[in-house]
Amino acid sequence: MVDRAEKFREEMVELRRALHREPELGLDLPLTQDRILAALDGLPLELTLGQGLTSVTAVLRGGRPGGAVLLRGDMDALPLQETAEVDYASTIDGRMHACGHDMHVAGLVGAARILCEMREELHGDVVFMFQPGEEGFSGAPRMIEEGVLDAAGKPLDAAYAIHVASNLVPHGVLATKSGVVMSASDAMGVTVHGVGGHGSSPHHGKDPVPATCEMVTALQNHVTRTYDVFDPVVVTVGRLSAGSQNNILAASAEFDATVRSFSETNHAVLQERLPALVKGIAQAHGLTAEVDYDVQYPPTVNDDTEAVFAMETVHDLFGAQSGFVSPVPASGSEDFSFVLREVPGAMLMLGAAPEWTDPVTAPANHSPDAHYDDAVLPRQAALLAELAVRRLARTV
Repeated sequence: MVDRAEKFREEMVELRRALHREPELGLDLPLTQDRILAALDGLPLELTLGQGLTSVTAVLRGGRPGGAVLLRGDMDALPLQETAEVDYASTIDGRMHACGHDMHVAGLVGAARILCEMREELHGDVVFMFQPGEEGFSGAPRMIEEGVLDAAGKPLDAAYAIHVASNLVPHGVLATKSGVVMSASDAMGVTVHGVGGHGSSPHHGKDPVPATCEMVTALQNHVTRTYDVFDPVVVTVGRLSAGSQNNILAASAEFDATVRSFSETNHAVLQERLPALVKGIAQAHGLTAEVDYDVQYPPTVNDDTEAVFAMETVHDLFGAQSGFVSPVPASGSEDFSFVLREVPGAMLMLGAAPEWTDPVTAPANHSPDAHYDDAVLPRQAALLAELAVRRLARTV
């Protein structure tokens, strides 16, 4: 399988770099969609394009009877100005493939080309899911609504995805675990309403700033005193804003927070407890608070059997030192979680920091300096293809 993948190295690198130069955001990625279609042109695939988003679903019918497996790659970039020094850097200001989704697309195309060559040997069908809108736009549930999980015309037996990492995981090494592998993610926006006035006489108004500061602190105390340390919750206030000048009493203050959790239980109770907490503090100060709590992605939960199978496949394909079981889940989030709610499967992380860098100190995913090495693309494509072949063989 590795040799098969190596045949497509150059075209995967070419595709990845073209995508990197012209990144697109959100659910509407027409240029990316066109490049995927061009890369798949001439292959024996049944293609379906999204209606409400520029997704591509491709189905390969195997030459032998069997089940169906889904392989997924996300497509969208981030609203970020690239500072990484590469000769294929983004040509669009304020946009960058800082999370490696260009790698995911190219690797999935490589897997499709490999499996199309092996079509007559396949015991069943493979669904290739090219998904826009992973970065906070819920592209996966939208594709599910449009029927991606039914594209093969039969129930899916398993689903797999590989996410590249620009740090922490050594170059070319794969990592995964059973159970929760990535956190749930929600966003909370709070606006605290007071009464403005002169900064010298705050008693004539209602100052929202002290109450807002109290809310930020209370959120941290709430986490450490309410949730089991072995079922963690992370609340980070990333933006805080109030007022326009030092001697003006602000009429309102606002902040935005990201909320991460690792169980369905905490994911559910946080949606009630956090808004109640900040509203209670506002009321205690004689103020009001508007809370916009956006429930985004649930925890990404690997099926135990599929996670073990995936790591066994890694070791068989690349050697015993090529993969390890993660000791803890990652605190990043993924909307592949919606697929894994419906289909048993696994997500794996692939170290893609250049070999000459230290993965411990290399820039992280979502950094403007993030750098992903094209050299791992054949490994990504080979593993996706091998997972599909082996898993389909078990459906006979």
